[in-house]
Amino acid sequence: MRILVVEDDPLLSHHLKVQLSELGNQVQVALSAKEGHYQAINYPIDVAIVDLGLPDLDGINLIKKLRDDGLKAPILILTARLHWKDKVEGLNSGADDYLVKPFQKEELIARLDALVRRSAGFVKPLITSGDLEIDLAAKRVTLGDVPVDVTAFEYLILEYLMRHNHEVVTKRRLLDVIYADREGDPNTIEVMVSRLRKKLSRNGLDNPISTIRGQGYKFNQPCS
Repeated sequence: MRILVVEDDPLLSHHLKVQLSELGNQVQVALSAKEGHYQAINYPIDVAIVDLGLPDLDGINLIKKLRDDGLKAPILILTARLHWKDKVEGLNSGADDYLVKPFQKEELIARLDALVRRSAGFVKPLITSGDLEIDLAAKRVTLGDVPVDVTAFEYLILEYLMRHNHEVVTKRRLLDVIYADREGDPNTIEVMVSRLRKKLSRNGLDNPISTIRGQGYKFNQPCS
């Protein structure tokens, strides 16, 4: 997953980035509402975590602004506010879920996974296409119950293409997925996709990844 964390507490935002990155996610951190808005609108994300107590703009108003500006990705609120009216206001502003501080890392991860699955139309922690299966929790690829040996970057590309199987995905977007805050060479995407195709075909699967000339790539099998 590509996760945006909008949290002004440097220590908490650092811990979130480290913990979520260790699980194979691409994590961007914004310490203000202005920075969070810029990143959410200009870079592809799968889910956003937004703290309500931001210094320059209340998190509620940030969420409203993001929705008004067209952000479709699910949003999880982090809040220290315990009153039910605050939670209702957050959900009514356009957030999809909330988590009260302090929280357990395991609960945060479970909620993020559930939000992203639901937003992509998946209800289980698995994405399947015929005999091909991705375990989102274990970050594991299997084909007919046989493990497929993929690198971390190859896994990220395959997961993203399968999550967005109804879309043509550009090289630029895939670069943002695997490199997060670093620049990358578009040619590396061609190499990784080519390796993915070979590994999947080696395990008996017809090529499921099409090249759309001048546009990008598309996973051309239905996923569920």
